[in-house]
Amino acid sequence: MINILLSGCNGKMGKIISTLASEDGEIKIAAGYDINTVSEFGYKVYDNPDNISEEIDVIIDFSHPAAFDSVMEFALRKEIPIIVCTTGLSKEQLDCVSESAKKIPVFYSANMSIGINLIIQLAKTATKLLADKFDIEIIEKHHNQKIDAPSGTALAIADEINAELENTMNFVYDRHSVRKKRDKKEIGIHAIRGGTIVGEHDVLFAGNDEIITISHSARSKEVFAVGAIKAAKYMYGKPAGMYNMNKMIEEL
Repeated sequence: MINILLSGCNGKMGKIISTLASEDGEIKIAAGYDINTVSEFGYKVYDNPDNISEEIDVIIDFSHPAAFDSVMEFALRKEIPIIVCTTGLSKEQLDCVSESAKKIPVFYSANMSIGINLIIQLAKTATKLLADKFDIEIIEKHHNQKIDAPSGTALAIADEINAELENTMNFVYDRHSVRKKRDKKEIGIHAIRGGTIVGEHDVLFAGNDEIITISHSARSKEVFAVGAIKAAKYMYGKPAGMYNMNKMIEEL
């Protein structure tokens, strides 16, 4: 049995993970970490990681950037593998993710959906074939409670496309303030917020008389929870290093 510390356990994603974990015979949520210490799933919830006494094998962090530093410090101090699922991290926090991977096993993915990571691979392939003749735009849609924009997933898609083009492209987030034609070296990234949209991402390749769109639509948050649990099982017993969804898919 793999013992999990669930950071952000009383958030929406935390509750879904707790529900799925209770039905899984391979893992157990041994403790939770949250500013809200109400226990809804039978495990103890702490508001300070220093007080956690349970044996922990893997940490799943699906919380808030404000809680990231403390949970990462706990992971480093205890030398525990951590799954970083929290979005909206600052550059300094992302640098911390990379540095921490030199000391402990760190799994980081901007999106925990296996489907999204397939979309990224398809977008990279399309970029190789189309980029010289097609303009590339990324449109992401999320619910009206999402704080960060554009989404971490949209940025991850853009980064992977840009890498295929030797990082020669510029990301453009807003065009209303500049009246000029679109530059060929642009990747447009657009954020839409409304209602209860779980998460939709479209990568649009627009050419002369032809449009190709690669799309992914998440209909519930459970797809992200399933990915996080798979990652926790995958990371159990791993040596220090940086891991991601693509690496996990290749090895499973």
